[in-house]
Amino acid sequence: MSRSVGPHTADPCPRCLVEAVRPGSPRTVEGRDVVGYLCEQCTHVWNRPVEGDLEVHDVVRVDLPGATLYGTVRQVEEDRVQVRVQDGQRLLWAERWRLILH
Repeated sequence: MSRSVGPHTADPCPRCLVEAVRPGSPRTVEGRDVVGYLCEQCTHVWNRPVEGDLEVHDVVRVDLPGATLYGTVRQVEEDRVQVRVQDGQRLLWAERWRLILH
């Protein structure tokens, strides 16, 4: 279960379950675009696939370097997505690999 930590969302490591804010990094594994993570506690490494089937009106989490934001997809392009942030006052473009479908 994820929890808020300041402006970010902390997620548990699948192995040791220690929650932390882990900035992912985009990579390709076996021809698939994924986001790679590392647990500093137990050194476990894992990947999650980049969301490939996002559609307008999907609710997403956007992991940015300065904060984690939640919002609704407004426009989808090949490598980036426009999101209306939860406060409803702003739109932002984010790289597709930074989004997690909720």
